[in-house]
Amino acid sequence: MTDFAPAAARTYDVRTYGCQMNVHDSERISGLMEDAGYVRAADADAADVVVFNTCAVRENADNRLYGNLGHLRPTKLKNPGMQIAVGGCLAQKDRGDIVKKAPWVDVVFGTHNIGSLPALLERARHNQEAEVEILESLEVFPSTLPTKRESTYAGWVSISVGCNNTCTFCIVPSLRGKEKDRRPGEILAEVEALAAQGVLEVTLLGQNVNSYGVEFGDRLAFGKLLRATGTIEGLERVRFTSPHPKDFTDDVIAAMAETPNVCHSLHMPLQSGSDRVLKAMRRSYRSEKYLGIIDKVRAAMPDAAITTDIIVGFPGETEEDFQQTLEVVRRARFSSAFTFQYSKRPGTPAATMAEQLPKQVVQERYERLIALLEEITWAENKRLVGATTEVLVAVGEGRKDERTGRMSGRARDGRLVHFAVGDTTPRPGDIVETVITYAAPHHLNADGAPLSHRRTRAGDAWEAGHTPKLPGVSLGLPTIGVPAPLPVVDGCSIS
Repeated sequence: MTDFAPAAARTYDVRTYGCQMNVHDSERISGLMEDAGYVRAADADAADVVVFNTCAVRENADNRLYGNLGHLRPTKLKNPGMQIAVGGCLAQKDRGDIVKKAPWVDVVFGTHNIGSLPALLERARHNQEAEVEILESLEVFPSTLPTKRESTYAGWVSISVGCNNTCTFCIVPSLRGKEKDRRPGEILAEVEALAAQGVLEVTLLGQNVNSYGVEFGDRLAFGKLLRATGTIEGLERVRFTSPHPKDFTDDVIAAMAETPNVCHSLHMPLQSGSDRVLKAMRRSYRSEKYLGIIDKVRAAMPDAAITTDIIVGFPGETEEDFQQTLEVVRRARFSSAFTFQYSKRPGTPAATMAEQLPKQVVQERYERLIALLEEITWAENKRLVGATTEVLVAVGEGRKDERTGRMSGRARDGRLVHFAVGDTTPRPGDIVETVITYAAPHHLNADGAPLSHRRTRAGDAWEAGHTPKLPGVSLGLPTIGVPAPLPVVDGCSIS
């Protein structure tokens, strides 16, 4: 808790770009702001403090940020007391350049010092000048920070931060630092606290969850962690993202198959099906190893839904390389995929490689990949028609469509399901069991009345307008002022 809370209840709004880890960071930022006496703005456009939590990975990330900052400039001129803060990966990369390009920004903070935000805002107000603080390494693990959770039924839990890989297309390790692992007891304490509040689903986050334990010398730590979640009362679903194929071990597959609350869903980035391109990417595995992991997962869990990331048009990619990617896609039969057209990221080795491909070549290959993926995902979804499916009703996805009378949520394997409402209307966080009647490439429909509807504590909390707010979990580490965090996924390619 800070000792410099604003005298009046100033309002805040956090705007998030990028991967799941950034979403989780934003929950930490919201927790810090509320601990410091701020309240969330009912009208985001009228907030006293606007915080941008940025991503440096996606194409045109810089233009998007500066465009949004430009839109806020007239508001700032009309209301000089308003403050604008920029954090996240782009802030870590651009540093002091942000206030040079947008001098109406009040605070710039990096990925390693999120916990300093309330102090920096107060200092900027007092000194009437911009505060820029970018640390080069993590001082305090993120879990020491208070967290304002966005959901009553699902939570993100960071198990590690940073990355030890050197993929040539990825700038994240230079912005987030080397991997630092959180102790299992601390992770389980946070998960238990969430479950005690009614949270049903937890996603364990790390840029490379399979290398979890490297810092304390236990190569089997991640599998053990998955099994330990099976002992937590009230926790019904456990997911994780993202694993790295080079570190994937058989004990993790066994833990997934043998731990009832671990979902049979796996997001495992492929990036390319060409061994030559994988080598140029420094991915440290080859296509046959990747497919071998999938074979083992499906042997242990025939119902497993496997998703992936694929980059099209990496420098030097030939038509033959691309055909090899298509062949891996045919053999893997993904249930969905995040697909990306390669674009240069300043500061990455790939940005200076020869044989950068013409945009039209990349676009044409991308369209062929999308067409194949849609064919496969539709066929895989059709196999589920007639199956009974458990659906966790979701916020946003959980709104009733007045035209169709359907609501939406996620099956245990992560698929999106639109389902008909029966005699009672489920709430976000409730569980329904229903029968799939129709399949599309990106979703499933269940048009008959649900077989069952289970009301949950998470649904009760949603109905009451309450989302859990957890204090930081003490790690026995020294803190400097207010603590600090981060996180990310493999290649930070998930949006």
